[in-house]
Amino acid sequence: MATESKRSIRVFLIDRQAILRSALRCLLERASDICVVGEAGAVPVATMDLARVRPDLLLMDLPVQGVAGFEAIRTLRRTLPETPILMLSAHEEEFFVSQALRAGADGFLAKDSDPSELLPAIRTVADGRSYMSPRVSHYCVQWARAGGGEAEQPRSGMDLLTVREREVFQALALGCSNKEVAAQLGLRPGTVKKHRENLQRKLDSHSAADLARLAIHLGLLDP
Repeated sequence: MATESKRSIRVFLIDRQAILRSALRCLLERASDICVVGEAGAVPVATMDLARVRPDLLLMDLPVQGVAGFEAIRTLRRTLPETPILMLSAHEEEFFVSQALRAGADGFLAKDSDPSELLPAIRTVADGRSYMSPRVSHYCVQWARAGGGEAEQPRSGMDLLTVREREVFQALALGCSNKEVAAQLGLRPGTVKKHRENLQRKLDSHSAADLARLAIHLGLLDP
């Protein structure tokens, strides 16, 4: 009597680099129990397909174009609340990892991990368990021992920002003027000025250069 074939794990890829998505697809489809059912370079594009495709797991990097920072994970979590999310990122900073997990990620794998670690990570997270790359776990343990885990916001006031303030923050960090931000977001210049003052206070950043450096550190912009 023939045995029933094992059900494939249906994976959706989100990464802004097309060449990396292609490489990941080739690597994953060598596994008999994994099937790539879609890919996108930006979260807004992905959300149009996700409800239709209904993958078993999202494999994604941050930052992704079109959504500011960790809002990308929150957006995907709202779209598919039951679908596990495995981060594959070059950002290994303790703060970045902790914020990604708080936003809704179920696992975190460093991009320079050994390739042999990818498939077990996918299978673990798809099975409903969490996964943390050993090197990332090591950094997080060191951070917690140093007291980082005791502070609600160890390196910035990002958790204190509203969604609108995050949008203004990213636009300002890109070098936009108050007037340009107002035009992009449909706000009045005076409103943007007020948001900017709030950002400077909450993030302790008092210039456009400070905002840009912080945005890069948090993974909101490319360095």
